[in-house]
Amino acid sequence: MPLKQYKPYLGSVDQNRVSYFTDSVIKEFAPPVRFTFPFYYEPHPLAKIAAAELQHYLETHTGLGHNFGLDADDTGLAIGKMFGVLVVRDGEGKLGYLSAFSGKLADSNDHPTFVPPVFDMLVEDSFFLKGQEVISAVNTEIEEIESGENYHRLKLDLEQLTAQASDEIASFKKQLKTNKETRKLAREANLSRNSNDETAFALIEADLAKQSHYDRHRLRLLTDEWKQRLEDIRSKWAALESRIEALKNERRERSGALQQQLFEQYAFLNIAGKSKSLYDIFTPTAFGRPPSGAGECATPKLLQYAFTHGFEPLAMAEFWWGASPKSDIRKHRQFYPACAGKCKPILEHMLEGMPVDDNPFLLPAEESIKLAIVYEDDYLLVVNKPAGLRSVPGVNIDDSVYSRLKYLLVDTEPLLVHRLDMGTSGLLVVAKTPEVHRHIQKQFLNRTVSKRYTALLSKAISQQEGEIALPLCADPYDRPRQMVCLTTGKKSVTRFKVIATTGTVTKVHFWPLTGRTHQLRMHAAHEQGLNAPIVGDDLYGTASTRLYLHAAYLAFTHPKTKEKIIFEVAEDF
Repeated sequence: MPLKQYKPYLGSVDQNRVSYFTDSVIKEFAPPVRFTFPFYYEPHPLAKIAAAELQHYLETHTGLGHNFGLDADDTGLAIGKMFGVLVVRDGEGKLGYLSAFSGKLADSNDHPTFVPPVFDMLVEDSFFLKGQEVISAVNTEIEEIESGENYHRLKLDLEQLTAQASDEIASFKKQLKTNKETRKLAREANLSRNSNDETAFALIEADLAKQSHYDRHRLRLLTDEWKQRLEDIRSKWAALESRIEALKNERRERSGALQQQLFEQYAFLNIAGKSKSLYDIFTPTAFGRPPSGAGECATPKLLQYAFTHGFEPLAMAEFWWGASPKSDIRKHRQFYPACAGKCKPILEHMLEGMPVDDNPFLLPAEESIKLAIVYEDDYLLVVNKPAGLRSVPGVNIDDSVYSRLKYLLVDTEPLLVHRLDMGTSGLLVVAKTPEVHRHIQKQFLNRTVSKRYTALLSKAISQQEGEIALPLCADPYDRPRQMVCLTTGKKSVTRFKVIATTGTVTKVHFWPLTGRTHQLRMHAAHEQGLNAPIVGDDLYGTASTRLYLHAAYLAFTHPKTKEKIIFEVAEDF
């Protein structure tokens, strides 16, 4: 890409932020013709060299002030971080690379070796810090009211007096009910004794009526007395609650305005010099507004610095450094794609107009990938799906189990009862009628279908068999990745048994007792599971020629014959 197409320099280059390759490296590795597709890639050799040099820097420089959790005696909050490198060509044609980290390091956005953030909200006297101070003061006032002696005393008094009023009024009503029953008996006796003496009868009835009116009067007085006492306390309590609600509304409005102002400060360039704010980038997306942390990831920072300082971006790579988050799967030193939720909309704008590697997710399956039909009758089919073929069509790719069967069956609409990941091979059930589809799908939902998978794990494991129970939910900012979450995750249980261990790999059988997205992949890779990603797992492990996961065994009740039918297809690994 001719350098002249890039936006002119907007600032001088800090030489501490760019590292140049040696002549020997440049002679050995030619720069790429097209930029890296950031969401699925094998790092270019120059990017690997840059990453290795950055990792050496991280190993030897201990003054970064961040606890990555790499030492056994690490204490306190320890968490790893994503780092990125960007291979670039400068205005003189020299090849080098820029480095960046995602988020903050030691509560700072700017470190000399790394490119600065697109916008540094933490600089002294920034509008963000001033706004945060005001919001913090609002929070402090809320906390002072809610923790104050007056607030707690009024709350306790209101609870106690409300209960006391309820008990006293209920007790008095009980007494009035007794009085009423007594008067009823008196009336009956009066009628019996004085039925012929109208004067005596009237006097007694008048006296009973007075007693009734007096009881109602006393109840009204008691009720009014408690109502007044409670209203006095409620008014004082309501004044505090009203103040708290007003402060919370103020906090919400100030936070929204501050966030909006912050979004507008994050303006991202592309090759044509077109600038777009974070807010404008995310408005058309499903989020509707930028998610928390958007714009702080490594690759957008790197591209922004390149565009604003006259560098030509050639290749990127991101790797994880340090301990993995408890909810996610991140391996130390391993390369990862840019996240889909926070980075994809930004990078689509920043890479617009640049020659970029093909998106492998938009490439049709190879013609050599054949779909084998294992069983077929008038009601259903069972196929052996090859790895690399989609179960159903994608947005841009039609080739799939569904589309191939639709072509083969001509007048029959194939109805997939379940799905397998594109990388997973093995048995897949397809119904020929809606009735059959409902019947078999119900068996899946009721967990009466027997399933067994075979997988190749990326290392030897000590436990020979057992059960993994880790609740899973989708990562909203990086779909289709899943997360372990003890609060919102759905129950996910897998039984496993080691079949063979050869060198550094382990072959296992998996029995999924629940059917969550990526369940087997997560349970294999997560450190609280087997801590051994499936070979070829590009999301939770390391990409290879394929994902070594195979749906080998399937048994269910035939919807028409009501007999149990069993299918088994051996893996080819």
